[in-house]
Amino acid sequence: MKKLISTLHIDKESWLQYRKQGIGGSDAGAVCGLNPYRTAIQVYYDKTSDSIEEIDNEAMRQGRELEEYVAKRFCEASGKRVRRANAMFYDEKNPFMLADVDRMIVGENAGLECKTASPYSEEKWRDDKIPLSYQLQCYHYMSVCNADAWYIAVLIYGRDFKYYRIERDDEVIGNLIRIEEEFWNEYVLKRVIPDPDGSKTADAAIAERFKESKSTTIPLTGFDERLERRQEILSLLEKIETEKRQIDQELKLYLGDAEIAENEHYRVSWKNFSRSSIDEKRLKAEQPEIYEKYRRETTSRRFTVKAA
Repeated sequence: MKKLISTLHIDKESWLQYRKQGIGGSDAGAVCGLNPYRTAIQVYYDKTSDSIEEIDNEAMRQGRELEEYVAKRFCEASGKRVRRANAMFYDEKNPFMLADVDRMIVGENAGLECKTASPYSEEKWRDDKIPLSYQLQCYHYMSVCNADAWYIAVLIYGRDFKYYRIERDDEVIGNLIRIEEEFWNEYVLKRVIPDPDGSKTADAAIAERFKESKSTTIPLTGFDERLERRQEILSLLEKIETEKRQIDQELKLYLGDAEIAENEHYRVSWKNFSRSSIDEKRLKAEQPEIYEKYRRETTSRRFTVKAA
């Protein structure tokens, strides 16, 4: 293992700056298009921008603070000992690959990744399953650290604790290196934005990057074929939605006054539902000062496509 920097006394801002020098384990799944919470576009903007991308939320904070607890539970369950690496490493053959690992296993050429998960995510870990993005993170660390295996331990809040050993797979690691190398050389270094993947996460990343529009018009070139396909998709979606509504209507006629119909395969319900809301138009007319006091304005960019 080659040490890039000691993390023993490094501040968070400096640590984040060092992360910009390459692809880390938590980036691997996004670069491969297998992270449901992060896209390759977000990784690209993080690595190419001058600003520091400091993503944080309550779940991430709890994950950091419970890392030590997860490591202790792993030691109890496995009988193994672990140690902190206190360093960010890089792959000598592929220096764009970085690793800041949670723990190393004492007496083994292996490491440990500590995870926490919501009970709502429990199904992702059932039947000895490991989320693909986390598997790639472990393979990434195996590559950088030249390890024989990597352990992953997960605490599912209030429900369960599990750990797994992932054996080194040189074919998987080779493919991962190829994908990361292409991303780094062809996109990051050449400042070429990766293709979007159609995910809602990519939607959010693009909207965040280009918040404000300018009063300019540019020529639309090279998109006629894609726009034609978009029109075909809209037409197909309309037909599918109409068919779905027809099935729903048939079911409603079958239910009549009944709330529920069920068999061994399906359960259909059509229950009364009440929802209260504010009559904004009336409030604005009769109590304009109250309306203005509590009115909230949000700004976003509206995307539309019109055929000529």
